[in-house]
Amino acid sequence: MSTAPRLVVHRDKELMARAAAARLITAVVDAQSARGSASVVLTGGRNGNGLLAALAAAPARDAVDWKRVDLWWGDERFLPEGDPERNVTQAREALLDAVPLDPERVHAMPASDGPHGDDVDTAAAAYAQELARAAGPGGHGAVPEFDVLMLGVGPDTHVASLFPELPAVRETERTVVGVRDAPKPPPTRVSLTLPAIRAAREVWLLAAGEDKAEAAAVALSGAGEIQAPAAGARGRERTVWLLDAAAASRVPPSLLPAVSP
Repeated sequence: MSTAPRLVVHRDKELMARAAAARLITAVVDAQSARGSASVVLTGGRNGNGLLAALAAAPARDAVDWKRVDLWWGDERFLPEGDPERNVTQAREALLDAVPLDPERVHAMPASDGPHGDDVDTAAAAYAQELARAAGPGGHGAVPEFDVLMLGVGPDTHVASLFPELPAVRETERTVVGVRDAPKPPPTRVSLTLPAIRAAREVWLLAAGEDKAEAAAVALSGAGEIQAPAAGARGRERTVWLLDAAAASRVPPSLLPAVSP
């Protein structure tokens, strides 16, 4: 079981993105050195895409052997392939098209015009099967050994597409679920569940901006995961909250480190 979350606070969202990108490069290089490859779960949204763009601009990105990186997603908007709102579309634009990845190791979640059609539950089950196939012997449950799993934190404390009080956040068995009636558009999504998230070695939660301040404070102050899904997101070995000063502004002072320069 992981220990209490570690908080890292940066002056602004730009600095946070650059620092998080550097942290990810280090984590991937370390994983490749230790185990030969690295497995990373990406997140969408402005902070996830900001991190990817910062990584694309970082000279140290070439320290990574991109051919030995497996990429997964924490959630996806269930829209047609290539839709500009899909997380994978945005990730390709921000970083993936600029680095020499092995296409077989880029595990995008299904699109609504894919082989499963518009059946989001079948699409979610198919992604769960893909995760299970990649889970080696001795793995933690039916998912691979994720080295780093990143999540953006929403103003309502949602992570991935696990929204407060909705059925998906209550899931205890399946690793991937279809989400309907999400309170932010689009309403239909595919999402990892908390059990899948908690199988990761490290979980990083990204929050920047004044609109995330209340969510960070609630999730870090002992709220239940059904009411505040971000409170239930933790890694097996380490949980890190990466915040800018605005997002950290309401976190109890006893939990805060000194603000980074």
